[in-house]
Amino acid sequence: MLFGRRKDRVAQLRNQRLLNAIYDTKASWDHAKETERAVYEANVSSELRDRTKIQEQKYLYLYKIARKYKVHGQLNHGVISR
Repeated sequence: MLFGRRKDRVAQLRNQRLLNAIYDTKASWDHAKETERAVYEANVSSELRDRTKIQEQKYLYLYKIARKYKVHGQLNHGVISR
């Protein structure tokens, strides 16, 4: 019983860290997309496109891991209303 509680705490900590990493990566990806759009008129370099693609792949990878562990984040209350 004692070890079961520890596993639960470790799983909760892992889930929270995973969610934080997902939120940070999503914000970084959104920023990279906005930068790419802003610089679009001035010939976006392939490096900028590559950075955006890397951020997207990081986000999708973390999302895949979250689905594996069945981790759910908080809903955005500004978008969803009852």
